[in-house]
Amino acid sequence: MPVSFCADTDRRIILWAAILASSMGFIDSSVTSIALPAMRAALGASLPQAQWINTAYLLAVSSLVLVGGAMGDRFGIARIFSLGILVFVAGSVACAFAIAPEQMIAARAVKGIGAAMMVPGSMAMISRAYPRAERGRALGVWAGASTLTTAMGPVIGGMFVTWGGEIGWRLVFALNLPLGLIALWLVRGRTPGDTGKPGVRVDVVGAALATAALGLMAWALTEAAAPGWIPLAALACLAGFLAWEAVTPAPMLRLGLFRNRTMAVTNVVTFVLYFALNGVMFYLPMTAISAWNVTALEVTAAFLPISLLIGVLSAPAGRMADRWGAGVLMAAGSALVALAYAGLWLAAPHGQFWTNVVPLTALAGLGLGLVVAPLTAAAMQGAEDAEQGAASGINNAVARVAGLVAVALLGRMAAEAYGPGAPGFGVTGSSAAHLAATGAAFGTVALTSSVMAAVAAALALLVARPVR
Repeated sequence: MPVSFCADTDRRIILWAAILASSMGFIDSSVTSIALPAMRAALGASLPQAQWINTAYLLAVSSLVLVGGAMGDRFGIARIFSLGILVFVAGSVACAFAIAPEQMIAARAVKGIGAAMMVPGSMAMISRAYPRAERGRALGVWAGASTLTTAMGPVIGGMFVTWGGEIGWRLVFALNLPLGLIALWLVRGRTPGDTGKPGVRVDVVGAALATAALGLMAWALTEAAAPGWIPLAALACLAGFLAWEAVTPAPMLRLGLFRNRTMAVTNVVTFVLYFALNGVMFYLPMTAISAWNVTALEVTAAFLPISLLIGVLSAPAGRMADRWGAGVLMAAGSALVALAYAGLWLAAPHGQFWTNVVPLTALAGLGLGLVVAPLTAAAMQGAEDAEQGAASGINNAVARVAGLVAVALLGRMAAEAYGPGAPGFGVTGSSAAHLAATGAAFGTVALTSSVMAAVAAALALLVARPVR
């Protein structure tokens, strides 16, 4: 499907539209985790409901992101990209006006659906707008700008929550309205040849089975009182999804891609490493704000080193992976993350945020800076040129599924480690018993995440050869 974007001005405008839209999707989880304690207090949400506020978004994105890419091919990338922005913004506005936990959970699911259509189109539009000789530089600008906005997102969210009073957390979501409208205005009328392919199929059955499997899995992991048949139903839906993907002529997940050993192992590494990352980064703000006397703005000091170090180190790490092999960098970086999270486990009972937590999260950021670029390159190694997008989409979906499972499972483990006493994990309190119980709960999260990162380091050594 050729698309003719001839004017340099149009290309640059499309690039900035893609940056704005993808940034909204990238910063959503980090901003939400910072705002969550204030949201819980305002909405009266329990810990399982707080988990579902995050899980609903990840569930929609992880189960639909591959279908979102296929919809772009079928109906036009810019058209689906724009529709995704509209859905995402509508969900953001609904979040801003939510008055009950159930409304917030539903609105977050709507945002996830929008992100699943919006994020795949960002890179695809850039790739089709720029000729091959200029595409790498354009994607580099997109990645750099997206990294910067991702780093600044939690800071802005922390400022709103800290200084915005009772409506501060609502402003975090309302900010997406002007950003989304600007992105829509920028892309409007600039993709004349992007008409789609009527013959491309969209795997609706696969999307439904994946959503059911992940949703039931999240229910079983989040709710201690979930009926016993839920895990069996989740496994049945998962088996049905795999069976369908094996026989359907247009699968959202082509199972044959996993015959490539490097790609298969890399996606396992992605799952266990992002399980560790998402678990700590979701529950760390909740712990710091509720028990360690840290403001929402101060919590961003734990996020900034990670985003900045990934942005600074990704290019050098990619070059080193070309020379020495992705596995060496992935193993070294994952080992640093495991070491940092083991340190958080030891530091959790003391709650010294500035002297212990921030340096340890910076160490984790150093490890992730070594991992991200080699991991992305290794995930696509072995895929044919025509399936590079599919390979990238699979790796993105695996990372999001890992976050979904981590938040659900680790939240349940943290609640059990906290114990039955009041006020509960993630709820603000000052008693010695609450501080001790919160330290034990977050320590469980950090220790489990450290073990998972160590597993990622060991598995990464199986990906030993250079990525090119």
